[in-house]
Amino acid sequence: MLQLPVEDMRMAAGHAVEWTVSAVGLAGDCEPGALVSYNQKDHFAVARNLRAAQIDYASYIGGSFEIPGSVDRGALEAALLHLVRRHEVLRCVFKEGADGAAVEVVPPQDVKLECVDVGRIDSADGARAYVRRFLQGTDTLRGPWIVMGAMIREESTTVYFACDHLLTDGVSTPVAVHDIATAYAAYAQGREPDLPEAGGFLDHAAAERHRGAATGPDSALLDHWKRFVARNDGQLFPRFPLDLGMEPGVVYRAVNETDGLLSAGRLDAFETRCRAMGGRTSTGVLAAFGISLRREGGPDVYRAVLPVSTRGRGPCEHSMGWFVNTLPVEFAVADGLDFAAVTAGAQEALDAMRPYVGAPFVRVFDLLTSQQDGPQVWPFAVSFFSYLDFRRTPGAHSHMARQARKYVSTSHSNGIFFWFHRNHTGLHLNSIFVDTPQARRTKAALVGTLVRTLDDVARTGRL
Repeated sequence: MLQLPVEDMRMAAGHAVEWTVSAVGLAGDCEPGALVSYNQKDHFAVARNLRAAQIDYASYIGGSFEIPGSVDRGALEAALLHLVRRHEVLRCVFKEGADGAAVEVVPPQDVKLECVDVGRIDSADGARAYVRRFLQGTDTLRGPWIVMGAMIREESTTVYFACDHLLTDGVSTPVAVHDIATAYAAYAQGREPDLPEAGGFLDHAAAERHRGAATGPDSALLDHWKRFVARNDGQLFPRFPLDLGMEPGVVYRAVNETDGLLSAGRLDAFETRCRAMGGRTSTGVLAAFGISLRREGGPDVYRAVLPVSTRGRGPCEHSMGWFVNTLPVEFAVADGLDFAAVTAGAQEALDAMRPYVGAPFVRVFDLLTSQQDGPQVWPFAVSFFSYLDFRRTPGAHSHMARQARKYVSTSHSNGIFFWFHRNHTGLHLNSIFVDTPQARRTKAALVGTLVRTLDDVARTGRL
């Protein structure tokens, strides 16, 4: 799976069909009382506040894959309905509540799909433009929160979908692709899908909220954050250290780009070097990124916040939802340190972080700052690093054959965000950042330095 800007989506001409979720439960038969997660509460507040400021903010995570040959349209629709019924987060209805976002869950048997036959789109440019517009059809505050469609041809069909970020995280995309493709193959052969158990996200969210409510200002779960803040000039957030040409307090239109960093063969060599130094590939990439920031003028200590999965290895491994917490890391990248030393420091920082994954980030923010409504929008450009190995996600063995793609889209930003991801073809970087001339220059120069750093390590094990 490759994470791309939706603008880079390839789409051949075909016959377009759309599906949206409809439910009897929307008339008032929903199951009330479920708690949204901290991330959902914060995301809903961001959308509400930006909308009030006349900023038409939108953020979704989507995906696409190919079905070869002539498609069985009935089987495809059944597979999409199976997806929505299987994952309760896709059956959620969100509304404004006393504590921000309130959620009700539509029972599986009440979910239906409404189909719109758009018709033939005769050019690749027209098909691509149509799908891009269609995927932008989610709405955090009012719904729909998921849209699904297909571009049908005689020789193949492209299936695509988008979920508002309120519903899903990065791993949810390969989960959805695997579920739809597996269910389609089963229904096309006249049998029921056979998929692993998928845990309920709302149970996970409720447990997180109860755990957060039980966390007080003197809890040991806050110790890691407190130590980090003390070394970060009293700030909870680590600043991105390079110039992005931003004005304080301004939200900008976002730019989205994906860069190839290492081919599969060169990445294997890089992994071998990292393991010889006692680190994992992800640790080596983090170390190389910190070194590259230093070479571009950053400080001699790299600080960042990292999204950390809270899925575990149980049923939630196969669930759709937003199973992510956020934690800080810091390690030395000073001139004169070799790659082995920086990697060792990065690994130590990651190991020090992990025991504190049980402290929900939004609750930490409330306890360690004077605000009581979560971080909402970042106060300045924040240093952010994410790494995901798509080869270890559900359905990875079929990603290349299915031409699986993931799309992270946000309309606005007030910083720069880096999603490193590994797949069967190598290491890639998807970046979303503010649309300023300086940010474009800064990002391009940083990626160039990073590519050289990674390549040097892969070839020689040295900087």
